[in-house]
Parts: sequence; C-alpha cells; structure tokens
Amino acid sequence: MGKLDGRVVIITGAARGQGEQEARLFAAEGAKVLLGDVLDEQGAQVAKDIGEDSARYVRLDVSREEDWAAAVAAAKEAFGGRIDGLVNNAGILRFNELVSTPLAEFEQIVQVNQVGSFLGIKSVAPEIEAAGGGTIVNTSSYTGLTGMAFVGAYAATKAAVVGLTRVAALELAAKNIRVNAMCPGAVDTPMANPALLDPDGPSAEATEAMGELYRRVVPLGRAGLPAEVARLALFLSSEDSSYITGQPFVIDGGWMAGVSIL
Repeated sequence: MGKLDGRVVIITGAARGQGEQEARLFAAEGAKVLLGDVLDEQGAQVAKDIGEDSARYVRLDVSREEDWAAAVAAAKEAFGGRIDGLVNNAGILRFNELVSTPLAEFEQIVQVNQVGSFLGIKSVAPEIEAAGGGTIVNTSSYTGLTGMAFVGAYAATKAAVVGLTRVAALELAAKNIRVNAMCPGAVDTPMANPALLDPDGPSAEATEAMGELYRRVVPLGRAGLPAEVARLALFLSSEDSSYITGQPFVIDGGWMAGVSIL
C-alpha cells in the first residue's frame, strides 16, 4: 500500500523541478494528482507520463482566483468529488539589489509566491475540510528564515509564507487540516540554476562553477535534488507526520547550521 492511497492532491508548479518530482512521487504512493502550472506543454507531458488514472493537468496561474476555482472543479470532476491535500509549490525567483528592484518585479514575485499560496489555502482548505481533513504543504525557502543578498523580493515573500503557514495551522487545526512549510536551500532546479534550461544542457564550466560554490557553502557539499524535497513533501502529506503542524522544515544540506565565508 502507498502512503497516500485514496487521496486527491493538487500540486502547483508541477511541470518541472520540485513540483514535477512531487507529482510523480505522490502518484507512485497511491494519490490522484492534479498538476497545475502555466507551462502547459511540459505539465501536460508530465501528467501523461504519470498516467490518466492518476494524474490530470490544468493551466493554473496561482495569482488568479478564477484559475484556482477551475482547478478545484477539475480535480473534483476527475477524481471523485473530493480533495484531500494541497502542495503550494509554484514560485518565481529574481536576482536584484533591493534599491534596483523595479516595483513591477517586486509585485510580480509577491503575486506568485505569496498571493498564490494564500489563494491556494483559501480555495482548497474548504474542500479538504469537506473531505474530513488532510494536509497543506507550503513551499517557503531557506531565505525566508535568514538573509541573503540580491533576493530581497523573493526572501520577503518566502518569509510571508512561513507566517501564513503558522496562522493557517492555528485556524485549520480544528478542521483536521495540518499545514506545514518546506524551506529548501539550494536545489538543482531550473529556477535556481537557469543553465539547466539550455537545450544542450549546462556547460561543463557552469556545472563546475556551481558545484564549487556549493562545496564551499553547503556542509553536505552539494545542491539538493528535487526528489529529496519531494520526499519531505510526502512526509508532511502522509500520516508519518500526523502530530506535526505549523512548522517550517529546513532542507538545505546544513547551510543554515553555520556561517560560510565565500
């Protein structure tokens, strides 16, 4: 038996990276998964790979309340009228000095990372309550718990996600809904490593430079893997974490354990 047998879970940002690995793992553990993203071709292909019995893809701009309503309706129609879980994974990252960050860029990051998580909770929590309870996993970041230069807008939204997680956990506990947050450090995804988007793959030089950076700043000596974050999401979405709610879980290879000198 899988750890998520019989459950229906919505996962955002599921076309690639952490969200893709979460969708694949959850389905392998018995869940029916609705994948949401704005990368339609990639998202549809991931759902096809998983199989129609276990996965569907819908276009979901997490900053749009109407898209959330459509996603909820699609999940219920495809998988028997109930929803048991949510993974708020969708997010965007931009690098910029605070004083050089255009307002439009700051607002875009807030809309996806912060408003998107809020709308996910608002839209899906009533459905989870109607199903008898379940789980919500929000994706924050290492940077939501500590400072990092040149990612001010991103860090601000990820800190907000931690606060939102704690409040939601308090408000939803009586409805048998547990809410936790994951705080990844460096993870080898296209968001953190845009070189992965190169059709020919990252160059040997870029790979070596990235590897050297993480060997210096991460005690475990490497970036994390999307599959490793997916396993944390599975833990927080399963009965293995049945007495845990309102908590941020750092998954960073030890990066926050001390101060590294670049």
